[in-house]
Amino acid sequence: MKRNQILGLLGAMILVSGVTATATYKVMERSTLQTLADNYVLTQDSGTHLVQFTPTVSRASVTDNDFTQAAEKTVNAVVGVRNRQMVQQQQYQSMDPFFDFFFGNRGGYQQQPQQKAREGYGSGVIISADGYIVTNNHVIANADQLTVTLNDQREFEATLVGTDPTTDIALLKIEAKDLPTISFGESDNLKVGEWVLAVGNPFMLNSTVTAGIVSAKARQLGMGQRGNGNQMNIESFIQTDAAVNPGNSGGALVNTAGELVGINTAIYSETGNYAGYSFAVPSSIVNKVVADLRQYGQVQRAVLGIRIQEINPELVEKEELKESEGIYVAEVMDNGAAADAGIKKGDVITAIDKVRIKNFGVLQGELARHTPGEKVQVTVDRKGKNETFTVTLKNSDGNTEMRTKKGIDALGVKFENLSAKDLQKYGVRKGVLVKSVEQGGAFARAGVHEKFVIVKINDVVVSSDKEIEKVYNDLTTSRSADQDPVMFIVGVYPNGRAAYYAVDLSK
Repeated sequence: MKRNQILGLLGAMILVSGVTATATYKVMERSTLQTLADNYVLTQDSGTHLVQFTPTVSRASVTDNDFTQAAEKTVNAVVGVRNRQMVQQQQYQSMDPFFDFFFGNRGGYQQQPQQKAREGYGSGVIISADGYIVTNNHVIANADQLTVTLNDQREFEATLVGTDPTTDIALLKIEAKDLPTISFGESDNLKVGEWVLAVGNPFMLNSTVTAGIVSAKARQLGMGQRGNGNQMNIESFIQTDAAVNPGNSGGALVNTAGELVGINTAIYSETGNYAGYSFAVPSSIVNKVVADLRQYGQVQRAVLGIRIQEINPELVEKEELKESEGIYVAEVMDNGAAADAGIKKGDVITAIDKVRIKNFGVLQGELARHTPGEKVQVTVDRKGKNETFTVTLKNSDGNTEMRTKKGIDALGVKFENLSAKDLQKYGVRKGVLVKSVEQGGAFARAGVHEKFVIVKINDVVVSSDKEIEKVYNDLTTSRSADQDPVMFIVGVYPNGRAAYYAVDLSK
């Protein structure tokens, strides 16, 4: 089967509500591509400073395939991450047990919602001695509680600093000191055929080390969109044949010097377990994402402002292209970075900062390491002639400003106004639906979940997102210096369960 046919069958990533669920992609009958943080067990419940991460480029010389030094340097800095989520399960109870005893059930049952705990397990990598840990977004998605277990079996409650679904990277923090760490290596210096080690907690087995080689770089998997937004994945994976399995997600891919060159994220499998190929987010992307999350709380994404198309024989013939490899510029957005620099429709991007652009994955990888406002040298083929342009990258809003969450956006939640029919369905006269909850936001920290209908905030009945924003603004602007603002929220879930939350706005 041809490569483009395989990618066409992969489809979009699915993040199932709950803690997380295996994201499965059918390929050639039974084959699947899936994220690695599985092993979910359903059980019933009885001010830090910024650190600059500086990639290093040293290499260990391995002539006898002895990986003991690299393993010793990394196993203690790889942790287990437990994602615990409380989920509602419907239980049914007879409305008249006496009647049922004599006459059997006649359908007279009412719902009795019950909470149960769902747990998922993955891995993480300690990147600073004061407790910053990088892992995968799908490992921590929808968590009510995150617990980190060190290699010495100490456990810590973790807080979510930030997450970036487009790269499947998340950053956690635990309150600890003098922790073992893995230093960042330079994934760009990896070569196909080079030895690497995967360190993680597959099948809940702590500190498991496997070895393999780099099989490919800048690999695209066609996994579509992540999360609830419309932003496409950043896919420029390192492909290896190091054995990784469920639970390895968020673990370390290291070179023979014991440096972090990637975060293990996905596998290609027919059974759900390792079957020959695994994929990691390169450290060049991870480093940028982590730095942004610590400083801004979100990733500062740089774009060229173009619509592109990968080169294929049909396009070469149709457009009479001189280049058979690169990225075809199908459209240039007005006032975008590319347009300002002089790039035109029909150009073929062949290099960025002298890095050969062979496919979309390489292009994504190069752009993902940059921030709006930075300059890059873009080389294009224009009707057989090479030209290089200095491009000042912009954000998706068309400017070079750093994005920060202001006002009600800082709550990490999206609202939806309800129609009269919807209000009747929920059994309320007024209310506003919580459409989505961002991990790490104020609503998520308070325990609010999607599909919750807010009826009152601080005893004020609300019926639109504008009214919620007004309550928020009044609360945050009129607060006294010695009193932290709190939103006391009353509402109801679709199953009829009333809930009350206190959303702390001081963090």
